[in-house]
Formats: sequence, C-alpha cells, structure tokens
Amino acid sequence: MAFTTFWKRLSPIQLNIAIQAFSLIAIFFEGYDQGVMGGVNASPRYVTEVDIGLADGTVTQTTKQGGIVSIYYLGAIVGCFVGGWVADRIGRINGIFYGAIFALVGGALQAATQSATFILVARVVTGLGTGALTGITPVLIAEISRSDHRGGFLGYVFIANYLGISVAYWLSFGLAFVDNGNSVIRWRFLLGFQCVPALMLLVGIKMLPDSPRYYASVGRLQETRDVLEHVRGGSSAAVEEEYLEICARAADSKPSSPIQFAKVLLGRGEGKAAHLGRRAWLCVWLQIMASWTGITAVTAYSPVLLKQAGYSAIKQNGLAGGLNTIGIVGTIISAQIVDRLGRRICLMGGAAGLFAVNLVAASLYESTLHDPSKASSVAPAAVTMLFLFNLIYAATWGTVAFLIPTEIFPSEMRAQGNGFGITGWAIGVGWTVLVNPIMFGSIKSRTYFLFAALNLLWIPIVYLFYPETKDRSLESIEALFSSRSPFFWNMEKSYAEHSDVLAEKGGREAVERKYSVVSNGSWKHKEGAVV
Repeated sequence: MAFTTFWKRLSPIQLNIAIQAFSLIAIFFEGYDQGVMGGVNASPRYVTEVDIGLADGTVTQTTKQGGIVSIYYLGAIVGCFVGGWVADRIGRINGIFYGAIFALVGGALQAATQSATFILVARVVTGLGTGALTGITPVLIAEISRSDHRGGFLGYVFIANYLGISVAYWLSFGLAFVDNGNSVIRWRFLLGFQCVPALMLLVGIKMLPDSPRYYASVGRLQETRDVLEHVRGGSSAAVEEEYLEICARAADSKPSSPIQFAKVLLGRGEGKAAHLGRRAWLCVWLQIMASWTGITAVTAYSPVLLKQAGYSAIKQNGLAGGLNTIGIVGTIISAQIVDRLGRRICLMGGAAGLFAVNLVAASLYESTLHDPSKASSVAPAAVTMLFLFNLIYAATWGTVAFLIPTEIFPSEMRAQGNGFGITGWAIGVGWTVLVNPIMFGSIKSRTYFLFAALNLLWIPIVYLFYPETKDRSLESIEALFSSRSPFFWNMEKSYAEHSDVLAEKGGREAVERKYSVVSNGSWKHKEGAVV
C-alpha cells in the first residue's frame, strides 16, 4: 500500500515529472519497437534463423519477411481496444502495468526466436503490449494535464517516440560492425533491448496515482479531488471549478462494454454521449491521413532515396539515422506551438508544408532519373528536403494525430476510444508499408508526387470536419458533438451554446448542492441516495 501511495510524498512538480517520465518510457518502447525490425532484417544470421533468405543476408521470401513485420500491427490493434477497455474499467495505471507485462514477455520471446513461427507468436504478443501502452499512455497525459498545456505535455512525451526509433537505428548501425555484421548479437540484442523499458514500467508505474477523471468515472470522488489538487499544486477557484466539471460530467457516465468499439463504428453505441461513431471515424481517418503524408516512405526508404542521390553506403546509413533524430527536434517544436496555434492550424499548415517538400523532393529526384550525372550536384538539396519533411511532420501531424483521439471521447470510454486512433495508425502504417515497395518499384521517386497531391487534399478535409480542442476542457469538448452536423462551423456554434458544463447541469450552485463527497468517496445526493 505504501508503494502505491508513494506519490503523496512528492511535491506537485516532482509528481508531474514522474508522470511524464514514465509516460516517456512507455512511448519510448513503442518507438523502439517500431524502428527495430529494420536493423533486424539486415542481419544475415536472422535471415537464416527464420528461413527467409540466404546466408549472405539476401532475402528471398519477401512476403514471409513482410508478414513477420506486419503481424505486429494486428496485435497492436487488438491490444489498443482490449487494453483500452481494461483501462476504462480498472484504471489507466493498471492498464499500463498489464500492457508492460505483455511487452516484456513479447520482447523476451522475440530475442529467443528459434523459427519463423516462434517470432510470429512473439510479435503478436509484443503488439498486444504496444497497442495497450500506446492507447492508454496519451489518455493518462490528456486527463492529467491542464487544458492550456495538454498538447504541449503530450508533445514532450512524444519526443520519446522518435528517441526510441533513433536508439533502435543507432544500435543497429553500431552492431553492424560486430564480426562484420554476422554476429547473432546483432539481432538478438536489438530485440532483447526492448525489455529494458518494459521492465522499468513494471517496477515503477504503480507508484503513480491514476487519472482524476478515471477516479470520477467510477465514483471515487475523494481520490479525484486529492489527485487533482496535488498535480495542480493545491486548491484554488480554478481547480475547484475543474473538479466540479469533472464530477458533473462523470455523473452521467456508465461503463462501456468490451465490444463497445464495434457498436460505435456501426453507430449503435451512443449511450449518453452524442455521435460517438463520428468521433471514431474522425480518429481512424486522421491517422490514415497522417500515414499517407509520406512519413513511412521517408522513414523506411530513406536509404534507397539517399542511394539514388548518390551517397555511399556509410553515408546513407548515417544520414538515415539523422533523419530519425531530427524528429526529436520537430516534436519539441510541436510542444511549443500546438497549444498556441491550435490543432487545426498545425494539421493544415503541416499538410501545406509537406506538400511543398514532397513536390520539391520529387522534382529533384526526377531530374536525377533523367540525367544520372546530376545525382551528386542535387544530393545536398534532396537530403535537405528529407530532413525538412521529418521536421515538419514531427512538429505537426506526428503529435496532433495522436492528441485529438485522447480529447474527443467521454471519460468512461476515453482509453477504448483512443483505440480508434491507434487502429487508424496500424491500418495506415501497415497499408503504406505494404504498397510502398510496389510504388517505389514501379514509379520510383515519382511516388512523392502522389504524396504531394494527398497532402494538398488533407487541407480541406481537416478544415471541413475536424474540431478545434485547444484551451478547452475535456468536459466542455462534449459540446462540440452535440451538433448533428459534421461540419466545423456547426460544431463551433454548438460549443458556443453548450460549452458551460456547470450551466448545462443547472448552474454551479446546483451542482454543489446536488452532490457531495462522502467518506468513502462515492457519489451521493444530499438526501443520501447513491447515484
């Protein structure tokens, strides 16, 4: 018990740092696991261990190789919904704890791989853990943060995503020099290293309190107040109003079913929250659009593109690592601008910037296809475009696409609702990873003309259908979806009319009179009837 209440001994600053640190570890695991297979697939000993190619590392069974990589995303889809449902029932912290168990077991199994079947099972187990961690952690951050810093808080946490990808890449780069790349350590250590962040989560996550909004959704109101006041640095009028809003909204909540996600997608799981199906599809398509900005092509095929630009193998690998590392800088920029400019401006401005970068990069590569002698002269400009792409993506879409799904669902199914975003991410990444080789094989770097056109298309879609959530409490965001119209301007009109949560519940005094916190922390009318 003393261990689980350790957070009470921390100062507000220390507690917020601890929450952010463990969130960083969870997202680091996701980033590392996302980037690790590139180095593993390059190891000749791995290629022969799972029987997908020759002893020199040449892959002859690309479909089998792709299946081993992509089955992880199937596990992630299942994990984000199951983990989300668990987190909505037993808490965000418990959900992360159980997700870390799957992550640890899956990582250990991957490192012990003996065959293709073995690693397929291990990848599914890891995917289950990753889906749970990636689905629950942003929700915890969103529910702990103040409305005016919610995006920035999550932005700093998502630095760990690029950090994980970068660490996976640079470890792979360094291990490639051990025994000229033929050591079994090259791939087993890469896969085993992911157990480190998973183990850190298991050891320390239970020291943290759960989200005050989770506590309110299950009627534990005294704990709601305790945690809220602790993370906000004490009691104040603003904290009291936030507490009352959370309580007033939580009074309408009810636990979601394990198959709620299916009902929501079919428009049959509305309950007391309006238009959950619309919210779900907004999340799914936002992540699909993010994947089709061209980010997976830049991440996975940067060595190929750098080769086309005329760089040697060592320079290709070094610059490809730099492309991943620059994403950290972009995420820091995102943390600074997302709460100032807003989600919509970041998405539309990011799409415009990525359109321009894709267009310039495609034109540069096109010139080398017609005249290979120009490769060395245009190489610096081409590499600059790739770096700019990663910088702009990380500063805009890379964070916002994960932020919005944590903001637009009610507390009782926020973790499960965030699963729609993770599903969109898994579908988008899996889809693009599947078709990128086909596109680059047939139309080569002209694929970037396609990405440029798609980024241009995303701008009006975001303008028409995606709401603005900056500087708005998670409780007031519900008002955006009280409109039957899916268009932005109608959602804003509804927000203007219904965003005052306490007024919608009869006024602040009525809320204070109607509910009080009793000794066991449950909802109770003044007359004594439990609600």
